[in-house]
Amino acid sequence: MQVYLWALPAMNLDAMRLGSEEVFGKGNHILPIWKDRLNTRTRVTTPNSDVVYAMSYLDLKDGPLVVEVPPKLQGMFCTFWHRPLCDVGFVGPDKGAGGKYLLLPPDYKGEAPEGYFTFTSETYRVFLFWRGFLVDGKTDQAVKIIEQTKVYPLGKKASAPKMVFPNASEKKSNMLVTQDISYFENLKDFIDYEPADREDFAMRGMMASLGMVKGEPFKPDARMKGILNRAADVAWKMASVQRYERRMPGTKRYKDRQYDEPFIGGSPIFEGDTFLNLDARNAFFRFAYSSSPGMVVNMVGKGSKYPLTFKDADGDFLMGGTSYKLHLPKGIPAENFWAVTLYDAPTAAGVNKPGQLIPSLSSQGGTKINDDGSIDLYFGPELPEGAPASNYIGTNKGEGYFVVIRLYSPGQAYFDKTWRPDDIVKIK
Repeated sequence: MQVYLWALPAMNLDAMRLGSEEVFGKGNHILPIWKDRLNTRTRVTTPNSDVVYAMSYLDLKDGPLVVEVPPKLQGMFCTFWHRPLCDVGFVGPDKGAGGKYLLLPPDYKGEAPEGYFTFTSETYRVFLFWRGFLVDGKTDQAVKIIEQTKVYPLGKKASAPKMVFPNASEKKSNMLVTQDISYFENLKDFIDYEPADREDFAMRGMMASLGMVKGEPFKPDARMKGILNRAADVAWKMASVQRYERRMPGTKRYKDRQYDEPFIGGSPIFEGDTFLNLDARNAFFRFAYSSSPGMVVNMVGKGSKYPLTFKDADGDFLMGGTSYKLHLPKGIPAENFWAVTLYDAPTAAGVNKPGQLIPSLSSQGGTKINDDGSIDLYFGPELPEGAPASNYIGTNKGEGYFVVIRLYSPGQAYFDKTWRPDDIVKIK
């Protein structure tokens, strides 16, 4: 179970790679874009359907890669241990103007050429994650910008394969981490491919006791297969309890509200002064992916913030068979836009109600605003009586879920807590 939890940041991301490559193909020149917004056809943890996503999984095994980044994006590069290399775009070194980024593999020798934003990865694979913004509720301008991205080996731009930008909104894909022995089989493939880091030697010793050693065959017998299947199931449940039951100090954002902080401890790499916060790390990667300084550091008017809740005002878990109301006071502190999205508790993918492709509402989508500037949103198996359809997200009976509020370019009122969302209340 400890091996499962330790590897969760890497396996979360590797599951996304495997699911993407199965549907869209493999190669540094392939950049899937959710051109019609990310919907429930894509099963991935806590996606944002109110921006335009583009995600790919670069491979530095054959040497350095250049990534030409277009302007007006918000994004990041992460190693496959989910450790951020850098923010890209408005809160990155290019400041939203775009530019050339050079990604060096862990075994790179020699001087790096000038003229690039240069970063060295500790893993051969690197996660590329772009977010473009809607204009007047439409995706076309963001898609055009993202399609200016170019990826090619250093010094080989002319001979590199032409970029391919499949529309990921149109196809089903499963990018969720597994909860059985296949998790360990994927982990073995991962450690065989990637370099060994001395910081990980203790955990690699635990893996060795399970028969998982870099470069050696992994052949668990029937007894060990049973153990690994049980371990994956229980470890997943352990991480679920850590996240959903708030067992860690610093989880709650407000003393008198049910909202949580997504990044417990305030570090994009989940490190304290003298230790790695394993519980906070496990809890985050149980229900989300991608971490960067721009998502954690408090910057008024820049980056993004994500207050979230698993429970209603009574302290009960949110359930799909109950109708609820969420009141957002006027002056929502989001200089760019705000969004509210519902996620299935078991998987953390979008609530998948038949006939509802996007379980999200936002300031970009024509929600009805109250006379005093506040907004009321409604969740439940059916549209509550008197509620406007523009402010409603449907849920499924018998399924638990949670709610994430996204604030892009958060204002001062978020940080000093003079603006706070009301708790979600049951509609009697």
